[in-house]
Amino acid sequence: MVSNCFNKSKFRFFLLSGCLFFITLISYAQNVKTNSVPSPVIVPDTSKNSLLVPVTVLDTGKNGSGESLTLKQCVDYALLHQPALNRSLINVDITKTTNAINLSGWLPQANASGDLIHNIQSQGNGSTVTTGGVNSGGTTTTGVSTRGSSVNTFVPGITVSQAIFSPSLLYAYKSAPLYVKQAQQVTDSTKIFLVSSISKSFYNVLLTLEQINVLKEDTARLGKSVRDAYHQYKGGIVDETDYEEATITLNNSMAQLKQANENVVPQYASLKQLMGYPPEKQFNVSFDTVEMSRDIHIDTLQQLQYEKRIEFQQNVTDKRLQAELVKYYKSSFLPTVSAFYNYNLAFQNNQFSNLLNNSYPSSLVGLSLSIPIFTGFARLHNLHKARLQEQLVDWNTVDLKLEIYKEYTTALANYKGNYYNLQLLQRNVNMAKRVYFVVTLQYKQGIVPYLNVITAESNLISSEISYLNALFQVLSNKIDLQKAMGNISY
Repeated sequence: MVSNCFNKSKFRFFLLSGCLFFITLISYAQNVKTNSVPSPVIVPDTSKNSLLVPVTVLDTGKNGSGESLTLKQCVDYALLHQPALNRSLINVDITKTTNAINLSGWLPQANASGDLIHNIQSQGNGSTVTTGGVNSGGTTTTGVSTRGSSVNTFVPGITVSQAIFSPSLLYAYKSAPLYVKQAQQVTDSTKIFLVSSISKSFYNVLLTLEQINVLKEDTARLGKSVRDAYHQYKGGIVDETDYEEATITLNNSMAQLKQANENVVPQYASLKQLMGYPPEKQFNVSFDTVEMSRDIHIDTLQQLQYEKRIEFQQNVTDKRLQAELVKYYKSSFLPTVSAFYNYNLAFQNNQFSNLLNNSYPSSLVGLSLSIPIFTGFARLHNLHKARLQEQLVDWNTVDLKLEIYKEYTTALANYKGNYYNLQLLQRNVNMAKRVYFVVTLQYKQGIVPYLNVITAESNLISSEISYLNALFQVLSNKIDLQKAMGNISY
């Protein structure tokens, strides 16, 4: 009888202890969940007709609102809304308008004028009425007619001029398409910069998201290790240090997870800035993991072609503009020729009220020739300066080729090295997972100390993070290589 009572008391004691233990674990798990931060959501990609593949989405809205944008959609949005790109597009229109202003001198120029004269003193029985105007060459043309003596004279007239040959207008005509091309190349350069920068920023965000996923898995594993260590400690299998070491490792993992979640915010803001996306609006970042894995490949046997680089094309345009400037200064020794036509209608009368009663028309037509004889050697100095600037452009071409070759070799070496590193790290991840699984089983069976579990866990998380870093580094290296070869499409 006494034995039965003792057994019942012992059973009640263990039952009460078990209840208190599970209540403690539930409370601890709730605290861990409360201190964590929202994680990326995994949703299927239904944009294709093929099998569903996992797509990682960053929820940037407070209530999960906002559209999901892929890398291509982010680039397309930037090509429409990015301020720097829109400024360059406006500059193209400004260049075209400036060319139209410079070329307007080839069209006929018409000017109207009028002189109202009141003679205070008369020099004789007749008065001389001088009529004329200014032609496009800047010279004054006059027509003289003698009329009867009149106190009041009104001479309205019109002057029409037409440029026949002008070195400055000829230079404006030949350089106009080059200036438009130069402005368009600046726009193309801005587009290439946006595509490469947005791609890298996009990959940077995704790298942090994948690190969050890895750290979440690591935190979950460590939480289980903490519970296992606690059970073994309470069961007397291991000492208290195993439980404390597991807790320390879990806290470190949680701190890394928190930091990774905080890092997403400025990275996302940087992506918004490059896209020209309004700060007050939100959107989700999504990507196809299968497609991204395929995108890491690029043909490394392609030959470098300098003419495909936008910087080289800009340099060619600068050289052609400088050649036109040299031609202009050479042609500045030639005369300026223009034709003009003047028509004047003179009104004269001693009474101001009757001034418009009588009119005396006159007209003339002619050619204007302006020959620069001596300008203080300014034309020679300008020609010498233009030729020196032409030599600068040539040296810029040499320096640009060296710079492009350096960028190409650097990008190629980085891509090959990181691609090889990626393959090795992928193997390391598989082996680290297997080692961690085996060591965990050995620890539960009491074969190895907990230090081995910590080492295996550390190797696993390091290999997974290193693999992610290598993956996104290869993607960034591919962008650099495409840019160095001039293969960025937009």
